[in-house]
Amino acid sequence: MILNISSYILSICLLVVSSIAQTPESARLTDTPQGQLVIAYVKAFNSGDEKVMREFIANNVDATALQQRPLEARLGIYREMRGNMGTIEVRRVLAARDSEVAVLVQTKQGEWRELTFMLEPALPHKLMGIRVQDADSPETGGPSSGGDKAPAMPAPTTEAALVEALDKHLSQTVAADEFSGTVVVAKKDGVVFQKAYGLASKEYNVPNRIDTRFNLGSINKTFTQVAIGQLAEQGKLSFDDKLGKYLPDYPNQEAAEKVTIRQLLDMKSGIGDFFGSEFEAMPKDRLRTLKDFLPLFASKPLQFEPGTKQQYSNGGYIVLGAIIEKVSGQDYYEYVREHIFKVAGMNNTDSYEADLMTANLASGYTREGLADRGKDVRKNNFYTRPAKGSPAGGGYSTADDLLKYAAALRDGRLHLANFRQLATTDQQKASEQKPTRFAGLGIAGGAPGINAVLEANEATGYTVVVLSNYDPPSAEKIAKQIREWISRIKK
Repeated sequence: MILNISSYILSICLLVVSSIAQTPESARLTDTPQGQLVIAYVKAFNSGDEKVMREFIANNVDATALQQRPLEARLGIYREMRGNMGTIEVRRVLAARDSEVAVLVQTKQGEWRELTFMLEPALPHKLMGIRVQDADSPETGGPSSGGDKAPAMPAPTTEAALVEALDKHLSQTVAADEFSGTVVVAKKDGVVFQKAYGLASKEYNVPNRIDTRFNLGSINKTFTQVAIGQLAEQGKLSFDDKLGKYLPDYPNQEAAEKVTIRQLLDMKSGIGDFFGSEFEAMPKDRLRTLKDFLPLFASKPLQFEPGTKQQYSNGGYIVLGAIIEKVSGQDYYEYVREHIFKVAGMNNTDSYEADLMTANLASGYTREGLADRGKDVRKNNFYTRPAKGSPAGGGYSTADDLLKYAAALRDGRLHLANFRQLATTDQQKASEQKPTRFAGLGIAGGAPGINAVLEANEATGYTVVVLSNYDPPSAEKIAKQIREWISRIKK
């Protein structure tokens, strides 16, 4: 499953909202079709009636989004969030555009959230997804708190104060059972803070350690980008090559003829996702090679004309992995071990098979589907994830190895592919194949029982790694707090 940088994207329905019709901001929402859709969503969610929510989803969610996450799965999310969340009120409209409406909301407990409703840019502006992020209080400009929670701590202004505040914050978060994992903060090559919390195995009461391996989710996609960039630098492929040049037998011939490597990298290919009803029904032990994933999406029609829009696609990264295998003559997993992990000294990073014994590997624990059993109940995510990770995500690493990866990008031993600026001349095409100066990296990955964040900020010199074996946004919330505190440190 997917995560954008520093934000957790859910496909539909997250929060119960009360009294929106009575707030001044709701008047602004009624002025546009997009705002009216947001109000309709709120009313359906707030009704507590699954039939009403089912009707809203069927009538208002984009067909391609429904294809990726079917209606019944969305209702499951609705039940989950309806059981876990209190009411909220819309306090401010932050943005209102053709393709999105963002609002600031406050929960009954006094916490603040930013909800961004992502919409089709053209009429009738159907709902594509909802992005939910923690938000600062507009009154104080700092992290929110409320109800019976401890008051927000003063923002640290020195590195020593950052360490003290972070240790206290993490202790509170772990005590509330909202985080399990490892946290590392480094400045250049020196570690400022590192600590492990919670259990790697609840079944056997094994604690997490600093060197515990955690599932990375979509962070693996950056390894795939690096690999494609390496092959481009060597002149073995071009970003504007069609995928059919390397995979002539790709099941969808339209995709083979139209989709470029650049579009695959930038998720503008129109190729869909492998997550969905077929994935959920498939025994996960059948997903061990790249070829095992292809039947889940490769024969399906393109979801849009390549290059005309951007839509998250794990399937596209499976295709990139297949291209890497074809061009390099190596198995994808062998290629990244030799050309990325070995180069960076990442000795504890790989795609480990779920049913083979691997030392010091964290099991993932999720609350998905357990809302009716209480907030303290979690289950092992073994049956929700493929038997082996892929070019799209699901490999494992440690906090230390991710620091080494960031260092290798920083010092030029590895390079992220420079694919986002469209080349229009031969000279530009030649220049884009050359390594570019590392400008930083921010990426997160998540799925049930999986949440990982890697942020390397070249402006501040800090690298933050947060790895969790709990549901999103357990790691992302902590990374966001660290990022906010770092921004306040006096130089």
